Amino acid sequence: MNIVTLEHDRDRPEPVITRPVFLSAMARMASTVCVVSAECAGFCPGRTVTAAFSLTADPPTILVSITRDSALAQTIEASQGFSLAMLGEGQELIADAFAGKVSPESRYLMGIWGWWRSGRPRLFASAVSLDCMLAGAMPIADHMLFAGRVTAADISEGVRPLLWHDRAYARTRR
Repeated sequence: MNIVTLEHDRDRPEPVITRPVFLSAMARMASTVCVVSAECAGFCPGRTVTAAFSLTADPPTILVSITRDSALAQTIEASQGFSLAMLGEGQELIADAFAGKVSPESRYLMGIWGWWRSGRPRLFASAVSLDCMLAGAMPIADHMLFAGRVTAADISEGVRPLLWHDRAYARTRR
């Protein structure tokens, strides 16, 4: 696994935007609500994320951002992979559970879970579920960007994605 560190351009002035302004700006960005999970030796941490997107189509690769010192980031590195479930409308309780409103040992009681062939958690009935082999990682501040090569996908026809916008769940228009 190659890790690339970006160096700060010393000739440019420091950013002037404050954290609250940045958070308010990012709240305006609509994102698909996802659950990222991993498994290593029977330990299965997972977390709700909105920082996930398609990176390349050839080979199929996605990118997720996970807090660097979290059990999830450590498990992704140890197991060399992760799974991602793009939640569908009506799966807000799953999103809340993996966002920390339910204890870690009870989170997988929300929704119907199984296992990918890799042994990683798989959420059934989500808009899309993906199984990913780690293709690379890069530290940025207090997060790790994990690139995952998609090795399996389950697409649920007719399930519309659950969105996060302006600090609340949102739905697409029909």
